[in-house]
Amino acid sequence: MNKIFFMALTGLFASTFSASAQEAGGIDQAVNEMFAAVTGPFVSLIFAPFPGTSFPWIVMWLVVAASLFTVYFGFIQFRAFRHSIQLVKGDYSDPNDAGEVSHFQALATALSGTVGLGNIAGVAVAVGIGGPGATFWMILAGLLGMASKFTECTLGVKYRNEYPDGTVSGGPMYYISKGFAEKGVPGGKFLAVLFSIFCILGALGGGNMFQANQAHAQIAGIVGDYPGWITGLIFAAVVFAVIVGGIKSIAKVTEKVVPFMGVLYVLAALVIILMNFNQIGWAFGQIFAGAFTGLGVAGGMVGALIQGFKRAAFSNEAGVGSAAIAHSAVRTKEPITEGFVSLLEPFIDTVVICTMTALVITISGQLMVDPATGNYILDGDTIQTVGGTSGVALTSAAFATAFNWFPYVLAIAVVLFAFSTMISWSYYGLKAWTYLFGEGKTKELVFKIIFCIFVVIGAAASLGPVIDFSDAAIFAMAVVNITALYFLMPVVKRELASYMSRLQSGEIKRFKH
Repeated sequence: MNKIFFMALTGLFASTFSASAQEAGGIDQAVNEMFAAVTGPFVSLIFAPFPGTSFPWIVMWLVVAASLFTVYFGFIQFRAFRHSIQLVKGDYSDPNDAGEVSHFQALATALSGTVGLGNIAGVAVAVGIGGPGATFWMILAGLLGMASKFTECTLGVKYRNEYPDGTVSGGPMYYISKGFAEKGVPGGKFLAVLFSIFCILGALGGGNMFQANQAHAQIAGIVGDYPGWITGLIFAAVVFAVIVGGIKSIAKVTEKVVPFMGVLYVLAALVIILMNFNQIGWAFGQIFAGAFTGLGVAGGMVGALIQGFKRAAFSNEAGVGSAAIAHSAVRTKEPITEGFVSLLEPFIDTVVICTMTALVITISGQLMVDPATGNYILDGDTIQTVGGTSGVALTSAAFATAFNWFPYVLAIAVVLFAFSTMISWSYYGLKAWTYLFGEGKTKELVFKIIFCIFVVIGAAASLGPVIDFSDAAIFAMAVVNITALYFLMPVVKRELASYMSRLQSGEIKRFKH
């Protein structure tokens, strides 16, 4: 299996790279046609809607799992919220525990993989199609997703591999294979290999090429058109300089970049909201009214619900299993503590940042209803999906109502979001790679070089079907991962009961630094 997959991936890389010597139009057409023909059925299957609706079944798969975990663990996202913050602050951290990064660094690394263009463009599309009411359902799905992150990240630490040199490897591929074997459930190794393949494909596409492509588009929109390979080479060089040092190097960068870009974006949003203070109550009224009545939206409440749930699921990746790879590297001897820390991730990504974007769009007056069609409009044009009117354009226009220079800030944000996503997904892909082909510096270096070459390819070409396929691969990870979580959630419940009883009895004490 390993040899076959390695040969297939090498063949894909070789054909794509050799094509890059041809004219750009030839590349796009040839690769698009090839990928569309080969991967179209898989993409259609993953994102297929329920009959008679526009609701993708994969979104329901994620939301149902999140709801089940929320009930099964007694609404842990609310009960443990305060303790989660204490853990991130390092109140219970022992520097002598096994692992490579702190709780805060693990959280920042995982956040850098989820906080990205979806928070800027994706939310605009959701609100543009589903109306302000989509925000309510987006927040609800984000709150539920906290329980999914808690479950998968606890298992990531529980079943990780710890090596003599202090490094660790963890994630769904490890807890699926080891957890299933421990419980005597067959098929664990097969599912772990399948997850790893999807993870590598998702890392090279959605976590890499798409980010480089969108970053180049945003920069070119500010400074003027120029060849994408120049942006790609610059990004590739910077990304390689960071990822060559491993998770410790990645964590040192993300712990600085993620708070900076998050605070920059939220502060800009808060300024606009406060400048329109008298409309805050009206905006929340629009959100709640639209959530249950479908205010001004064709499709009504269902349309708002679909767009809100879809945006949350696509943004925070709760249930996908990717974040469990980053959180597995944490320094701790208590797996449940990283489950607590990870549940903050969907809260920050969806409940805070995505909601800020939605509020600014609603409150700025950029979103209006066409009385003839009932659709939301921007400057007279009906809001399209990402393929039409860009969601970034709506967000940019909304912020520009207060700052005419905001497109420049947005360009910086997009570049930072793209960069942080790439370095995090490089680690996810790397750990899937080493699971398939084994640990070792040389094998790791091979993947890192391949990853950086795909950065250049992504910035230089418009590979629509390739990106569609990689997105489908990321959500195919969720099919495998959540299936495993259903089998292994009793393990998490035992860990939770043990930890909470020791915490309440005083056996687990705050660590004095």
